[in-house]
Amino acid sequence: METHHVTIPLLSIVPFALMLLSIAIFPLFWEHFWENNRNKLIIAVILSIPTTIYLLSAGLSHELMEIMVFDYIPFIILLGALFTITGGIYLSGDIEATPKVNSIFLGIGAILASFMGTTGAAMLLIRPVIQTNKERSFKVHTILFFIAIVANCGGLLTPLGDPPLFMMYLRGAPFTWFFNLVPEWLFSNLLLIIIYFIVDSYYHKKEPQQALKRDKEYQRPIRLEGKLNFVWLIGVVLSVAFLNEQYLHFIKENEYYKFIREAVILGMAVLSLLFTPKLTRQSNNFTWEPIKEVAYLFLGIFITMVPALLYLETNAHQLGVSLAHQFYYYTGALSSFLDNTPTAVTFHSLALGLGIESGNLVAGIPEELLKAISVAAVLFGSMTYIGNGPNFMVKAVAEENNIKMPSFFAYMYKFSLIILLPVFILIQLIFI
Repeated sequence: METHHVTIPLLSIVPFALMLLSIAIFPLFWEHFWENNRNKLIIAVILSIPTTIYLLSAGLSHELMEIMVFDYIPFIILLGALFTITGGIYLSGDIEATPKVNSIFLGIGAILASFMGTTGAAMLLIRPVIQTNKERSFKVHTILFFIAIVANCGGLLTPLGDPPLFMMYLRGAPFTWFFNLVPEWLFSNLLLIIIYFIVDSYYHKKEPQQALKRDKEYQRPIRLEGKLNFVWLIGVVLSVAFLNEQYLHFIKENEYYKFIREAVILGMAVLSLLFTPKLTRQSNNFTWEPIKEVAYLFLGIFITMVPALLYLETNAHQLGVSLAHQFYYYTGALSSFLDNTPTAVTFHSLALGLGIESGNLVAGIPEELLKAISVAAVLFGSMTYIGNGPNFMVKAVAEENNIKMPSFFAYMYKFSLIILLPVFILIQLIFI
């Protein structure tokens, strides 16, 4: 966005702040109102109207169109396709819930999250994990670590893993660049799985003998249905990896050629719908409501964040954020309480505004800053229920199955502040 000649008033950022506050506050205090997706759309539209009027009157219609056409549409198509395809894969069964078995579940989830998205991996595995642990008395800690690992930290390896990384990909980071984050991915997930194994071993020893006896007796083999969807999933992975200007040079001639990728991704989703039996989706409790929620909320987020991005680009030098560890903690703090996708985009714009044009640049900014933003956005999304979309979804599924989950604040002081934050600080000290 070349808008350095435009003065962006701070007042223009108010709708963006209100949009993010709505996402953070409504589920806590007006849950009944917020659970209706139509109400989310109404709020998104109401807050988008003043921003749209401002951008059009200030001669910034091109910036608005760029965000909506080349960010919002690819974003929704990718998430929608991953949601559709993974919703056609059904995993069932009940095996003995030992610390080793549970840790293997989390390890598989950490790997799958980067290739089928944190939402896809979480929704695929959460019910089998709950079913496996059904006979056990102590299982809340398993769901908490599941949120941290499968719904967040596991998604660090590819742009498919977590939406903040896909937004960095759309801004020019090569698909393969994210493999540079293997050390951070391995360290965070391995350390959390080791901590989980120790915690689960402690609780396993405290289990009543009757519960352990039932757990051994009631077992069903693991079954996987909808395997054909893995073919469509591979199609999405290959589309994101290779259908871009890095490999198809003619895309540089016309930016609309980028939508070849989106067309193929949509095709994979359609094939999934055509070839997956309805019964498999019904077994998964598949509905379109979660993806509608994402589409409605991000419509408001993407429109209202345009002035915020422009403001950061034009005022970056005055904000005093220029070092990698500063980007890491600021991105992390905001990703904990706001959605981590707009947070990552915002700090990418801030880094662009620093105007650094030398050294190793990736997606237009120094590589160490992109690394700090990417790692923090993904990891710190696990610090609260509202930091990343799948967190609340996992919590809801657990509560449907009569697992009493901690409240918003109890999640923080009983789990994320004492377990996750020290791990994330270690990652910064070692890698960033």
